[in-house]
Amino acid sequence: MPNEIHDTANLGPGTTIGHYSVVASNVEIGKDCYIGHHVVIHPDTVIGDRCVIDDRSVVGKLPLRSAAMAIEPGTDLPPLAIGDGAILGTSAIVFRGSSIGSESLIADLASVREQTHIGDNTIIGRGTAIENHVSIGHRCKVEAGCFICAFSTIGDDCFVAPEVTFTNDSFLGRTEGRKRAFEGPTLGRGARIGANATILPGRHLDQDALAAAGAVVTRDVAARVVVVGVPAREKGNVPSEQWVDNG
Repeated sequence: MPNEIHDTANLGPGTTIGHYSVVASNVEIGKDCYIGHHVVIHPDTVIGDRCVIDDRSVVGKLPLRSAAMAIEPGTDLPPLAIGDGAILGTSAIVFRGSSIGSESLIADLASVREQTHIGDNTIIGRGTAIENHVSIGHRCKVEAGCFICAFSTIGDDCFVAPEVTFTNDSFLGRTEGRKRAFEGPTLGRGARIGANATILPGRHLDQDALAAAGAVVTRDVAARVVVVGVPAREKGNVPSEQWVDNG
């Protein structure tokens, strides 16, 4: 079945491409990769060795622009870079200007916006939305259905359970002043968030902190402290055997 592969695209040895896929200009794909059916790889994208880009994924696309956008997508975005052994699931969307680390997984239907950087051996779950200007470290798990807002930072070895919501707008979109005050949450190394928790703008959860399922985190959480409830309140300490350095 016909594919459209630009003359300037470079495919490494052992790389295979399914049916009806498009590989645009100046794309670099390493060796022994699998590119599925109906995949679109936009110009200048760099894909490492042994990667899997599954069916109907869209890779390296430019962000659309709207006058109503609160956060500009930026100009002159660098090419998307995908590390060795990374996997993009079916219908995943990853924008230009971002990077995906080696051996990481962007699962089916997940999206990763521009100017976002994801470390090595990290999993982004099915249907999760990672917005722009986000940093996610190595060996993290951000489970299915999460919303990670712009300007968030997630350190190494963190766990974010399904349906967690990060927020960055204390003004809820009414005034222009909000654009000068956007601030996403920050998770220190080894921090963990339970299912359906909500983290308010600018909150910091320090190393090994834990917010229980359903918690609404309105204040910073100290290292190795457990918080529960709405609003979240201190419940105790994380047992030492659960600390990331003791795992």
